[in-house]
Amino acid sequence: MFTSRIPLLSIIAAAQFAIAPLAIAQTGNIELELNTAADAEQGCRLTYVATNNTSIALEKSSYEVAVYDNDGIVQRLLVLEFGWLPVGKTRVVQFDLPGQSCESISRISVNGPVECASAEGEQTVCRDNQILSSRVRTIQFN
Repeated sequence: MFTSRIPLLSIIAAAQFAIAPLAIAQTGNIELELNTAADAEQGCRLTYVATNNTSIALEKSSYEVAVYDNDGIVQRLLVLEFGWLPVGKTRVVQFDLPGQSCESISRISVNGPVECASAEGEQTVCRDNQILSSRVRTIQFN
């Protein structure tokens, strides 16, 4: 009788491992990538690529970020408004930081979402499921 339980437990354990990736795939994520940083007339122009890999179409999305200088001192807090993020789509948005050169920025950190709403109301996917990356070698984005 004891030996007949072992295969059953093995099947249950295998089923749990097979189901776990499905749960993760269903929730998806919001990818935010700092794509470029270039000095412009107004200051540093930051280009972000935002991709909604969740199953929730967002009508409004924005994040509060902190901008650090080369000494690691926070220079400003600001809100980046990404706006509409449809499911499975990528949006490119640009933000200018007036009076600041890109060379003077060492890091940008995301404090968290300010707004994350679908047609059904406020959502948690912007907070719980974000992946941050930077293609700009001189600016960390985390």
